[in-house]
Amino acid sequence: MNTCTIFWAAMTALASFSIPLAANAQTVDARCDIYPLGEDRSSAVVPCTFSQRQGFVTITRQDGVTYELSPTGSEPGNYVDQNGNAAYRQAGLADRGQIYRLADESVYVYWDRAGLPSSSGNSNNPTTYTTVVDYNHINVQITEGEFYFRGTLTKLPGPDYSGSDGQVRVVLTPNSGRVVVFSEATGETFYNYTIDPISIGEDPSSMCDPAVESC
Repeated sequence: MNTCTIFWAAMTALASFSIPLAANAQTVDARCDIYPLGEDRSSAVVPCTFSQRQGFVTITRQDGVTYELSPTGSEPGNYVDQNGNAAYRQAGLADRGQIYRLADESVYVYWDRAGLPSSSGNSNNPTTYTTVVDYNHINVQITEGEFYFRGTLTKLPGPDYSGSDGQVRVVLTPNSGRVVVFSEATGETFYNYTIDPISIGEDPSSMCDPAVESC
């Protein structure tokens, strides 16, 4: 067995343990972040379901799009989609989910649905999706009627993250879920509402170094 085969076998075993499926259940609710080919920002963040049976993968998005992936070849992680195009499963999300590289887009499947709108939230609030990129950056998509914002928020001093598209500025406080949207030109507040709190993780600058201290 060559090194590549061993690597893919190990990744397949890891993936099988990281999918939160019960012994008799093969479908789970998930969250899908969609990245067009060559883009580093998601074009959509939608609820979805993920199912896997005997190596065949089905990803069904709530907006009606379905991906049917059939295993091909001898190497795990290689597929063809319903249109006969090559597709690949890629590592990168650890136990948080899986990445599927398709012909014209990538689908990031997260087992945790955090970042999707809260069903218990105010129905008059904008639809808000968030994706934590790293400690200093959060991707945000906000829609409500004709209003649409999509961009990356950058950490400010203190608890807030902020970003602008040139027309409006969005300020997000992850630990409370507070979102404020206001006009860059006039300062008028368009939205001030709350989503579910977002877990960011520890500031890398505050992490201990095992070489110099006990962790």
